[in-house]
Order: sequence, then structure tokens, then C-alpha cells
Amino acid sequence: MLGAVILTTVTACGAAPDDTAGTGTKSAGAVSAKDFGGMDALVEAARKEGALHVIALPPDWANYGELIKAFEAKYKIKVESENPDASSADEIAAVKSRKGQKRAPDVLDLGIAFARSGAEEGLFAPYKVEAWDKIPAAQKDEAGRWYNDYGGYVSIGCDAKRIANCPQTFADLLKPEYKGKVALNGNPTKSGSAFGGVYAAALANKGSFADIQPGIDFFGKLKKSGNFIPVESTPATVEKGETPISIDWDYLNAGYADQFKDKGVDWKVAVPTDGVYAQFYSQAINKEAPHPAAARLWMEFLYSAEGQNLWLKGYARPVLLPAMTADGSADKAFVAKLPKVDGTPAFPTSAELDKAKATLAEKWDKALS
Repeated sequence: MLGAVILTTVTACGAAPDDTAGTGTKSAGAVSAKDFGGMDALVEAARKEGALHVIALPPDWANYGELIKAFEAKYKIKVESENPDASSADEIAAVKSRKGQKRAPDVLDLGIAFARSGAEEGLFAPYKVEAWDKIPAAQKDEAGRWYNDYGGYVSIGCDAKRIANCPQTFADLLKPEYKGKVALNGNPTKSGSAFGGVYAAALANKGSFADIQPGIDFFGKLKKSGNFIPVESTPATVEKGETPISIDWDYLNAGYADQFKDKGVDWKVAVPTDGVYAQFYSQAINKEAPHPAAARLWMEFLYSAEGQNLWLKGYARPVLLPAMTADGSADKAFVAKLPKVDGTPAFPTSAELDKAKATLAEKWDKALS
């Protein structure tokens, strides 16, 4: 999800457990909790498996650290978290390279372009959580192979103690005063957050969802000016001052403001008005998950009011927020702390995402060379 960490293949092999649900349906084939005989039976099947293997879930990303601890405490299932700084591309690679292995990822949290392409490749298991009907139709795959989980806006984070005038727009980033100071969270050909940053830059420079090229050109210009640095922004680089200006999701930048406040970092967050771009990430279950019942229970937990509010606590906007606002289950205190953004976000189509992804793969490295 974040960086360009390459996953190594684990050699130990083992097929997914042949657990059967209360109805006789194999866990790996269950498409809803009903196939287990209800939530209680799903919990029982997941506890028998005893573990859930996840990758690419940094504890300080959208409050995943607390989500994992809450799931473990509630269900007494050990969450084995590996390679937290891996990218969406690395997650897909792990599903393919670890097929049939015990250390294959059970579940995935992917940038939307990777979720859609993975579904088309037949990598994910269809499953519909109990809250399925509350997820907007445009935010899920009709067959249940993926569905959006949480999202946010591309923002500009800035260390106000190191930067005299924090940039508010993409146009500002070209100013000479920011030489050697601007970073992205990863490589946009692999990282969903960096992909969003380039898309936002395209919108800020007369591009569109159908044309990401102006965003690529913008970063090429930013690199040529010396402002853009080839350092992937992470919590560590932010704390150390190595990436004093970071283009990243607003929930991550807002989290840094809290995280490093007591460490002398005055981190400010601005959603650039010239390039307003929002994007959701998506959840999916590995079709050959080694812990298929635990994978499905994890999904149920994430899309419960408890799970959605924990994402909200991490400044991320959960996909069920509209429904939870309507029924009163959204935590009002967490909602009030979200970074302010004007207007209603628009989202690219599958075809536009595929085109943008292909364009980046072909032209990103050339633009920055």
C-alpha cells in the first residue's frame, strides 16, 4: 500500500484448511455468513483456524494498529501482520507467488485500480458482508469480489517549523522556496497513495480522469526544478524532517499531526483547492486464503459499526459513513475532526483508472529521468 517493498516468496507450502461450515459449505466457498449458519458459526469456524495473515497494513495507516488489536481481543484470533510498508502491487504479487502456501495473504487492502484488475484476473473470492446493502452500488463489485472500505482526499502535509510558508496548492509546489523538499508516498505505478497524488496533480493542471498525463508532466517539471525529491515519505521521514512537504492522503497527514505533536513537529494539512481528488481503498479476500473463515470474519468486523468507527478515528472516511450518519452510529466526535473539504467528490470509471494505470507504467520513469 505504501512503499515499493518487494515481498519474498516463502517456501513452506500448505493448502487452505478444509473446514466446513454448519451448513456443510466449505469456508473457502462461503459467499455470506449465512453459508456458515450465521455469525456465531462463522466466529467458531474462524477461531478453529486461529490466525489471520495480513500484509501491507501499517499500524499508523488509517488506525490499522487499533483495528488489528480490537479484532484480536474480540475474537481471540492472532493477526499475523507482515511487510506493513508493502504496496498494492506487492500485495497482488504475493497472492500470485504464494498460491497454495500457508503464508499467503488472507485478505487485501488495495488501491481501487489494483482491486479491479485483481478481480478481473480471478484472484479474489466473492463474499458479501452483512452490511452489503448499505455499501453504495458504485463502491462495490456486483459479485462481491471487492468493495470499498475507507477513503480520503489527496492533501499536502507540511512541517511548519521547517517551512516558513506551507504550500496550499499544487501550483505553490513549484515555487523555488520548496527546492529539495517535496515528496510522494511511494511510486505511483505501485502505490495507491502516490497514484492519487499524480491524479490530483493532473486535475490541477487541466487534466481529467481520462487524462493523467498533465499530472505526470507536473511531477517531471517538479523534479527538473529540484523541488521533488526521490525519497518516499513515511512516518519516519516526516518525524526526522527528511520529507518536510509530503503529498499524501489527508487521513495520513492528519494522523502525523497528532502522532508527532509531542516530538516537536508542527505538521499542517491542506487539501489543495486546485486538485481536489478523493479515492477509496478496497477490501478483497484471497480466493485461496489459508484461513478462509478468519478472512471472512475480518471483513465482517471491518464493515461493522465498530470497525468503521475505528477507521473514522484514524481520520479516514469509512464507506458506510453516510448510512451511519443517518442511523446515528457514526462517532460524532471523530466526524468533527475530519479535515474540511468543500464540494462533493467525483470518481474515475474503471476504464479511466485502467488507462491512467497504463499511462503511468509507460511514462512515469521517463518523465522523472
